Amino acid sequence: MHGDELSGFRVETSKGTDSPILRLQSVGKRFPGVVALRDVSFEIARGSGHVLLGENGAGKSTLINLLGGVLQPDDGSIWFDGAPYRPASPLEAFKAGIRVVHQELNLLSNLSVAENLLFEQLPSRRGLVNFREMNRRAAELLAEVGLDVAPTTEVGRLGVAQMQLVEIAKALCHESKLLVLDEPTATLTVREVDRLFAILHRLKAKGVTTLYISHRLEEISEVGDQVTVLRDGQHVTTRPLAGLGIPDIVQLMVGRTITGQGAIGTAAPTGGEALGVTDLKLAADSPAISFSVGQGEIVGIAGLVGSGRTEMVRALFGADPKAAGTIRIEGREVEIVSPKDAVSHGLCLATEDRKGQGLLLEMSCAENMTITDLTRVSRRGLLQRGQEDDFSKRLVRELRVKTPSIHQAVRTFSGGNQQKVVIAKWLFRGPKALIFDEPTRGIDVGAKAEIYELLGNLASDGKGILVVSSDLPELMAICHRILVFSKGRIAGEVSRAEFEEHRILSLAYQEYSRVRAG
Repeated sequence: MHGDELSGFRVETSKGTDSPILRLQSVGKRFPGVVALRDVSFEIARGSGHVLLGENGAGKSTLINLLGGVLQPDDGSIWFDGAPYRPASPLEAFKAGIRVVHQELNLLSNLSVAENLLFEQLPSRRGLVNFREMNRRAAELLAEVGLDVAPTTEVGRLGVAQMQLVEIAKALCHESKLLVLDEPTATLTVREVDRLFAILHRLKAKGVTTLYISHRLEEISEVGDQVTVLRDGQHVTTRPLAGLGIPDIVQLMVGRTITGQGAIGTAAPTGGEALGVTDLKLAADSPAISFSVGQGEIVGIAGLVGSGRTEMVRALFGADPKAAGTIRIEGREVEIVSPKDAVSHGLCLATEDRKGQGLLLEMSCAENMTITDLTRVSRRGLLQRGQEDDFSKRLVRELRVKTPSIHQAVRTFSGGNQQKVVIAKWLFRGPKALIFDEPTRGIDVGAKAEIYELLGNLASDGKGILVVSSDLPELMAICHRILVFSKGRIAGEVSRAEFEEHRILSLAYQEYSRVRAG
């Protein structure tokens, strides 16, 4: 056995390179009323980049949880590194050499970035935590993934994209034989994605096996040699990625052809102003931000991680205080100092963290859909369940939410259906303008097309829509124009006729280039 290092990430190899690192044989997993996996069999070659694909609900997360020790299979067998593998806990999986970076972030929000990164092996001196050494090591890991925050920063103050980079950095500081990454780039922009791919290429060269899950099909050829496709809990195929085009992959995933990716017409909307912002400042010394969104218009917000996109949205919605600026809804100036104020004025926000901030996971579909305006389903202060059911059934039909019952807890829904419930709750409120922060994060290609269609329908109904996304092709498909943020300011605006990734990225890097030049 020998080891090698990459920023503290030690690689262990112990078996012949010809034997598979992982083998599943007839694996099955059931939950009450649901067969999540059925007779799944495939192998992953040692030292390879393996991609796992499938729609939401295909069984990918269940399989990852089996590998990570969160769940145990009901049927079949798993072999890892040449031995039978059945971890009883995530700790056992970790000790066996499997490290999982989950799509749902698993960080301690009240601790610092450094404490989260090195929590399992805090450096000590004379029995006390050596904070200087801890912060030094953390700074190296943060530099490796390209995250420009202080190691002492409290994690709860970071955005979702920044937290994702912390999760990736955390995975790099522990020895591993198989690194599992579930949607690692869902909220990352091109710069961070390129850096992650470079890291994965270096790990692969040192013999580390990766299992990579992503709904961004254009990126999988960068990290994968082989692909396994699951559909409805069953194994469809395992084959080389070489020669497979995106249409072929989509066909394997969904069993049908996806048409209409949500592209809007090129005609500019002719309605009045739905949302207006003038001289908005997040702090006294922050740049002033001004823009407008017309009725029936979809305006995109692009920018790198840390460019201030989410911070601006939170201040606009009243979730964080603003230092200055005025906000207008349908041309009328309004005072927004809390989310309650925003909603009362007709401004609604579909947050990037739908599970942590957008939904009440243990409550039902019906309860989540109507919670934004209980007065509509109440009489004399008492909730009318019949009215609640009627409204939610109509919304389920209109948004094509897949659920066996409106009384099903939303925690059991796929990502795409959870996002539809978030949209439904705001439609129930009757918004005048909507903000969507990463609207398709962790959503498969089929559900994305449906979300795009919903956004287009909302615009057609005269709603003003602001969309924040790290996915430039997504913004270029659904927006009338795009505002590009760089270092907390609007670096430029790009009209639909001028949409080009290079142009948008040049604006996104603009302020960073000025800082380096200075």
